Amino acid sequence: MSCQNKENMIRELNRVIDYIEEHLTNDISLEAVADYAGVSDFHFRKVFFHLSGMTLSEYIKNRRLSEAGRDLLAGERVVDVAYKYGYESTDGFARAFKKWSGLLPSDIIKKKTSKIFPKFSFKIIVTGGISMEFRIENKPAFNFFGVSKRVPMQFEGVNNEVVKLAQSITEEQKKEMHALRDIAPFEILNISYDADAGFMKEEGGLIHMIGVMSTKKTSERLEKLSVEACLWAVFPNEGPFPETLQQTMARTYGEWLPSSDYELIDAPTFSFTKMDKQRKNYAYCEIWIPVREK
Repeated sequence: MSCQNKENMIRELNRVIDYIEEHLTNDISLEAVADYAGVSDFHFRKVFFHLSGMTLSEYIKNRRLSEAGRDLLAGERVVDVAYKYGYESTDGFARAFKKWSGLLPSDIIKKKTSKIFPKFSFKIIVTGGISMEFRIENKPAFNFFGVSKRVPMQFEGVNNEVVKLAQSITEEQKKEMHALRDIAPFEILNISYDADAGFMKEEGGLIHMIGVMSTKKTSERLEKLSVEACLWAVFPNEGPFPETLQQTMARTYGEWLPSSDYELIDAPTFSFTKMDKQRKNYAYCEIWIPVREK
């Protein structure tokens, strides 16, 4: 992670923030914002969330409503402000504004007070200088075989729905997983994909699969998920489980990815965990995320 990469990343993020400011009263598509940033929509949304703590769409909504409040304080009519910021009716605008600020637009005009949400400005802050170990691996196309279910998104602690999924695996399915796995890492994997749009705010969920990597084509007892050839950024980590794994995941998206020479692609991520038999709740883990060079 070079200092130059970090500076470039911060410069590009602030350039995008300026672009959003210039288009608050226009129809801003998230795809257009990502295109302006020069990266994929999938990559930009994840990086923005992990750096800012909110989704890109949430940021745009907050800035529009904040500016709408300023316009109301300046004496503009509610109907004009509503249409200016893309609302099709004053009722819809009033509901959104009340939910956001706790006040109706008419209250702003009467009480001469409003809520504000300032424009973001990204800066480099050095905190601790902890390095991250990673490697890049190039893998040909392969298949995941395993069992899966849609589970709620959860960033911290043990996900009980994933535990239930693991407990549902039969002995026959376990034997087949062991027979099928023929690609490194030769481990039982936790695979995540097909996330809902709101998953970054822990809303909705994603599909979680427990399975193995294989060059085999079919399985009698297991589901199959095909993955095209691509690069993988691999992040080893060791420590208390699951805290260390989750912290490494957060740092991967919030620190390493924005300042690296890689961007995310829309493919499954996966990890594996090897519990230490000598130490309670202690494990070696690896996180694999699909990437491509920028």
